[in-house]
Amino acid sequence: MSQPFKDAVGFCKTIMRNGYDAYVVNVRLQTLTLDETGDERELDICTDAGLSELQKYFPNLEESKDKGTVGILSEGGVTYYFYPADVDDASYTDEAVSTMTPRLLKRLEQRGDIPLSSVCPFIPKAKDLYADFADFSEGMIRFKGIPDQALKKDYSLAYRALRFAANFDKDIEANSWAAIVRNSRRVLDYVPMTEFLDEWRKVEAESMHRFFELLFDSMLLHGLIPEIAALSRVKQIRNADSDAEETALEHTFAVMKAYPEELPYDWFGTVACLFHDIGKLYTAEYYDGHWNFLQHHRVGAKVTRKLLKRLRFEEQDIDLICDLVQNHMRPHFMLTDKGIRRLRSLDEYPRIMEMVRADIKARGGSWREFNHNLKMAERADIPEDEIEPFLDGNRIMELAKLKPGPAIGKIRDTLLKAQIANDVKSVEEAEQFVRDYVEEHRMY
Repeated sequence: MSQPFKDAVGFCKTIMRNGYDAYVVNVRLQTLTLDETGDERELDICTDAGLSELQKYFPNLEESKDKGTVGILSEGGVTYYFYPADVDDASYTDEAVSTMTPRLLKRLEQRGDIPLSSVCPFIPKAKDLYADFADFSEGMIRFKGIPDQALKKDYSLAYRALRFAANFDKDIEANSWAAIVRNSRRVLDYVPMTEFLDEWRKVEAESMHRFFELLFDSMLLHGLIPEIAALSRVKQIRNADSDAEETALEHTFAVMKAYPEELPYDWFGTVACLFHDIGKLYTAEYYDGHWNFLQHHRVGAKVTRKLLKRLRFEEQDIDLICDLVQNHMRPHFMLTDKGIRRLRSLDEYPRIMEMVRADIKARGGSWREFNHNLKMAERADIPEDEIEPFLDGNRIMELAKLKPGPAIGKIRDTLLKAQIANDVKSVEEAEQFVRDYVEEHRMY
């Protein structure tokens, strides 16, 4: 081994003793290109140590003007180029070790006697999120070059392609899509969950339904969140006025699409819509000719907590999403004054109401209960002690034919609650209410 290579190995050992990786790039190839007799003697080293770290060990190392090179060190008549090592967990195993650099590639081109096809195509360089994609002006999302080779360099590109397609509302080019589907198992094997979450958090709320549709179609959702993918096999009636069936997954995507129409940019609310019917997978029961999902909201909240922990969400985010899942069924029923006041006391009341609105839109269902609760909510803005009944105590005694006493106060409180519930809307109705109440309770 010549002295330049011995020195290069010594540099690598110094770096490795300090807890970083380093190696001399393609020793066999560099031996052929190293000019022992000429003035230009150069060697390439790959490392995951940064510039500031390398300068601690090699004070003479200078920063390179080339973005693809970490630094340059001239010593003993030899110039050593330090390149960034591949540290992506999502890259294919065969691509993890760099065997080619821009300098080596240039020397090979100058020599013209070594076929480029004999060397690994991976060249270390600074990471560019768009580098492996064709120009979006083409109108579609497409990997540059051979799609399978692009994915081998970094399988997280599959998630990025789906994100771009969702956020920019573009289709994925056919061969790129085929590569994603073909390599879905490797994507799941090589890409850490943290990188998937990073891509997911960059998906806009308005586009999230599209992102998860693509995840499902590419078979990636089946490995990431199989419980959500399984909703494609859970059937339900679309609404009470129709016998048409839909899958719980189709309904979920429709709710996710409708939710941001009223609350745009609400990422966590849209995630809650993704999980809002997950409990149906565990509560589905078929009887009397149709499917029933009793308490699916409560079961769903528990399942959602388990899934979000597995996906490594933050605890405060898990609590928020699970609360929305657990309470999303409340406004589907006509609430009393007490019920609406309890609902409005929840911190996430606006989100819960919008989840219900999106649910009704997605189903094409009835707005009767929802509109009733909106009116009740308006009344709930007024404190109970500030609402006056249509009839005072004297008029109630006159109608009830009773003397002053606790019974009059009880009738008055009952009448007040009926007014708040919108069951009594005028003086005439209030008078009839008192007569009926006295008759029903035999207070005469």
